[in-house]
Amino acid sequence: MAENIMIKGARLSFPSLFKKAVFDGAEGKYEGTFLFPKSDKKTHKVIMDAIATIKSENKAKVGDDKLCIKDGDTIDYDGYEGMWAVKASNTKRPTVINRDKSPLTEDDEVLYAGCYVDVIINLWYQNNKFGKRVNANLLGVRFVKGGDPFGDGAKVADADEFDDDDDYEDDEDDF
Repeated sequence: MAENIMIKGARLSFPSLFKKAVFDGAEGKYEGTFLFPKSDKKTHKVIMDAIATIKSENKAKVGDDKLCIKDGDTIDYDGYEGMWAVKASNTKRPTVINRDKSPLTEDDEVLYAGCYVDVIINLWYQNNKFGKRVNANLLGVRFVKGGDPFGDGAKVADADEFDDDDDYEDDEDDF
């Protein structure tokens, strides 16, 4: 495995940091996608150099479509344009902390798609029945600051938005 890599000030997308993601009823992993600007050439170089080392050490031919880093301009999601997107996952729950390094829980409601985080990943080479790839282990996430939520921001209706129920009589046959 390569050394740990920190991506500072990344935007968090598709977070499953407190519970494993579930796809088609099957439990997956703890995961997230982390976006950083293409102008951050230093972070991009560190990641690409680590990928090159992994490929060389394993004498592996791995196409760009099999790397954990993608060009955000090729992904049609809110906030991805002009960014690099790194998907990282882990079967073990990553360390998840606040700015002051105190532990965060899901009930704290601090982390959401669109906030800014520092993330620590570790790249590794996969060569098994599922194919050859360079993946990223998700080791830890630290909340940095809020940001505009991606998508609808998971807003729910306020009780006051509903009409008063005196519009209905007690007769169930009205429905």
